[in-house]
Amino acid sequence: MQKEDCIYIGQVARLHGFKGEVSLFLDVTDSSEYLESSMFVLDIDSCLTPFFIEHVKLKNKGFITVKFKGVDDEAAAKRLLKKNIYIPETSLPDLGEDSFYDHEVLGFQVIDMKKGNIGIIIEVIDHAANPLLKIDFNGLEILIPIFDGLIHRVRRTDSILEINAPEGLIDLYIN
Repeated sequence: MQKEDCIYIGQVARLHGFKGEVSLFLDVTDSSEYLESSMFVLDIDSCLTPFFIEHVKLKNKGFITVKFKGVDDEAAAKRLLKKNIYIPETSLPDLGEDSFYDHEVLGFQVIDMKKGNIGIIIEVIDHAANPLLKIDFNGLEILIPIFDGLIHRVRRTDSILEINAPEGLIDLYIN
C-alpha cells in the first residue's frame, strides 16, 4: 500500500486508559462516518501499517476512541502516539451527486447556478463550526461556507462542482 493510494484523516492524539485504547483526532467533516471502519492505516516510521479495530466509540469535536487488535497495554499504545492515520481511498463509500470528500474536489471548477464560473477549489477549510471552500478566481480568493443546500451537483467525471451560493455572497468578492 502506497501513501498516494490513501487519504490522510488524522492522528493518534493521546492514550485513553491503560488497556491499549487511544484517542484519535480525525481531521474530517464528520467523525461518525468512520465508526464502521474495520481498519485504519498508521504511518509507523514511514511504513504504512494496517491496524484492525476491536471497538470504536465516538467522542466529541473530531475525536474517537479506538481499541486496536493486538494493542493491549499502555506501552504498546504509547508507540502509536502522534502517528498519522490514513484509510485506503478504495475503502471510501461512494457518495451521491450532492456530496463530496474534501480531498476529491481540490482542483474542481466551481460553477454557481446564477453567477456561472467562479474559479477553482484550492482548499477545503474544515472548521467544525463553519467549513469553507477556498476558491481561486483569477488570483482573487473567494471563501464560500459549506452548508446544507449549497451543493447542487458534483460532476466528478468533468471535475465540476455546481453550487447555489447565497444571494450576494459572490458579489462581495468580485464586484
